[in-house]
Amino acid sequence: MENLVYAIILLPLFGFLINGLFGKSLPKMVVGSIATLVVFASFCIAVSLFLKFDADSQPVIVRAFEWFRVNGMQVNFSFQIDQLSLMMIMIITGIGSLIHLYSIGYMSHDRGFYKFFAYLNLFIFSMLLLVMGSNYLILFIGWEGVGLCSYLLIGFWYTNKEYGAAARKAFIMNRIGDLGMIIGILMIAYQTNAVDFLSVAQNSSKFELDSPIIIFITASLFIGAMGKSAQVPLFTWLPDAMAGPTPVSALIHAATMVTAGIYLVVRSNFLFSLAPTTMDGILFIGLLTALVAAFIGLRQNDIKKVLAYSTVSQLGFMFVALGVGAYTTAMFHLMTHAFFKALLFLGAGSVIHAMSGEQDMRFMGGLKSKIKITHITFLIGTLAISGFPFLSGMISKDEILTNVYGKNPVLWVILFLVATLTAIYMFRMYYLTFHGEFRGTEEQKHHIHESPSNMTIPLIVLAVLSVVGGFINLPHFIGHGNYAKLDHWLKSIYVYDLELPEVNFGTEMILLGLTILMFFTVWFVVKNIYVNKKKMALPDEKYTGWERLSNRKLFLDELNNATFVRFIEGLGVGGNMFDKGVLNRFVDFIGSGAEDSGRAAKRLQNGNVENYVLIMSLAIGIILIVNFILQ
Repeated sequence: MENLVYAIILLPLFGFLINGLFGKSLPKMVVGSIATLVVFASFCIAVSLFLKFDADSQPVIVRAFEWFRVNGMQVNFSFQIDQLSLMMIMIITGIGSLIHLYSIGYMSHDRGFYKFFAYLNLFIFSMLLLVMGSNYLILFIGWEGVGLCSYLLIGFWYTNKEYGAAARKAFIMNRIGDLGMIIGILMIAYQTNAVDFLSVAQNSSKFELDSPIIIFITASLFIGAMGKSAQVPLFTWLPDAMAGPTPVSALIHAATMVTAGIYLVVRSNFLFSLAPTTMDGILFIGLLTALVAAFIGLRQNDIKKVLAYSTVSQLGFMFVALGVGAYTTAMFHLMTHAFFKALLFLGAGSVIHAMSGEQDMRFMGGLKSKIKITHITFLIGTLAISGFPFLSGMISKDEILTNVYGKNPVLWVILFLVATLTAIYMFRMYYLTFHGEFRGTEEQKHHIHESPSNMTIPLIVLAVLSVVGGFINLPHFIGHGNYAKLDHWLKSIYVYDLELPEVNFGTEMILLGLTILMFFTVWFVVKNIYVNKKKMALPDEKYTGWERLSNRKLFLDELNNATFVRFIEGLGVGGNMFDKGVLNRFVDFIGSGAEDSGRAAKRLQNGNVENYVLIMSLAIGIILIVNFILQ
């Protein structure tokens, strides 16, 4: 077990070192194969560990070495393998290996091919460190590692200044959240004299329910989760992160890194379950994020931007589930979202590849007959996220909606509206991209072709997972909850039982019926608008009213620039003026004073012995007079 655990995390690190040090002199196929195989090998090992585990297995702690001791607290550099970490490892390495395979074709003509795969391997290593660490400090190392890799990959095409700005924006906004997380970890260590998950869980009983200290700790951790998982107000970095190559969007900003905040809350369930006030805050922030991002996605015309805002909205769904205490449901939607959103991003990449780099849907259209595999798999992803009956997205999203209805029917109405908006912008994107007449250039039209097999095979695998993935946690209406395998699998990681509000079977069937009715209504209406009536997306300047608000992202970037960015830039300008006008002049004054005094002293050092004797006599006389006065 110990060797297998080490192998899972060290194999991607090995791939990073090989490609980082020697990749420039290796053939591209060798670089891509090494990077893909080390991640796939980690996935295979994780599956072998999964087969040895069951729902009642106790956590396995693999200690590498003692890290440090402070104030009687021993901190080990060790890894924890349990039901939650195994689930995350398989998602990270399984989806990650597919994206690595896809990247071999997508990045085949890029000059930085070897660097790209080195960065991808380093990201996988950091993400595995995050989910496998047995304490908050190792988690934080992985947390910062994925932040660094995100910066490197978003700004991978660094010669474009806008891409570099997007990378800096992601890095800085994540640091804001990370500050809250650091404070939370320090408070945990101070209050429990421990940072490892098992010890903190055992000591969590010392906290009083909803006491100020537990609210402070959980709120601090949640601020960290808000930054990494792109929640209001720390979410504007993620749509800009689409500047990176499309496989980066699929890996980091759909399937893995942005889900780190969800993992943090579920891993810390023994703290959050004691803070109902924080849970209510998580519910509100998640609901607001889901609604705002879905509204903005309605009138975006960049295919990757639509998927980016969709990701933010779906992360909001997951935090809503966490806010009502449905930890397993949040993890279930995290898993299904990894399937269909990675599929959609890679499908978008295949479209962009076929369109010679074009990302604006207004210049696409009519692609369904030209790139058939991409079209079919993209349609499956669209159906999954929009709520087609019994596909993975519908099953996990229905669980969230049911739990929210049990909490408060008004909240269900708002979240149901978000689900409706999701279906609207997804079908709009699908029809603008694949139906109607081709609206690109003649050169693009002649270039259109299906992607190579190393790009289409991951699409097919993810499409299959998007169809069957929901049955990993069968819906409540089948046996009314008796067949939920994921609930059974994750039960041992929860320290305190949170009783979720019950929804009777009849009500659940009504809610399900409304969801299905909504899906087919939206599908019919959107198809009628964009296929039958052949409506086209307008130029940005032609939008008015609510469409302008959606297209311009509620002017949130402008608001941030007008308040925070300009204020900080003003501080920088003011600091620069103070530095040059005050500090520099003060230093120059000291220097010129020393120089002037040196010149004055130089006049006394003229080589005349009589002057030296005179000065010595005067000095002795002054010393004697002062001494006489003092006596």
